[in-house]
Amino acid sequence: MTAAGKSVKEPVASQVQFALESLKKHATEATLDGMSRFAIPSDHALGVAMKDIKALAKQLGRNHELARALWDTGIYEARMLTSLVADPAQLTPAQMDKWCRQFDNWAICDTMCFNLFDRTPHAWTKIDEWSRAKPEFMKRTAFALLWSLSVHDKRASDEAFLQGLTLIEREATDDRNFVKKAVNMALRAIGKRNPALKKAALETASRLAESTDPTARWNGKDALRDLSARVAKGAAR
Repeated sequence: MTAAGKSVKEPVASQVQFALESLKKHATEATLDGMSRFAIPSDHALGVAMKDIKALAKQLGRNHELARALWDTGIYEARMLTSLVADPAQLTPAQMDKWCRQFDNWAICDTMCFNLFDRTPHAWTKIDEWSRAKPEFMKRTAFALLWSLSVHDKRASDEAFLQGLTLIEREATDDRNFVKKAVNMALRAIGKRNPALKKAALETASRLAESTDPTARWNGKDALRDLSARVAKGAAR
């Protein structure tokens, strides 16, 4: 038996029903109404706080078959739950592509990256692939994943992140809101990883700050403010 009292061999349909009923019990109008303030579509949402989704995920444990079924419901909170119960070791590149193509908001994109995608052996390959994608949220995923890996992947070499800076500089002119913000966050995050990468990120940011393109210039100046402030703070100590 799992912590949720559900049999491991129980049909997936029954497990999905249990999960959805649990989510609905914690749904509130206030949470649902608040989603619009953060540019999260509520058409297919219940209105469940992330803390309650995490608590349910802890009950359910890792279950990749259940994760796929939860995703297929199309319900926002069920998809957020997918990021916590899917098994990164079982996640295939094709499955990642399928889910990524269906991202329709920044929250599910970033949550999938920080909870699941960055734990798969395919993460670095997908950054390169998705950075060339045309759909806004698919392209955002590339840079949200790069941002996430800069925080979570302790074994990655500096060379991998230097290549990430190349992708950032190449795509820094994309003026779509959710792409440019992820590009910016990835640039800043790489610069916070270690002194050598901070130097490289500052050099990238400086070049972007001098660009004739307004989006690239914004990316560069914003990253310079953040990273330079951290350099100054470190020197003051």
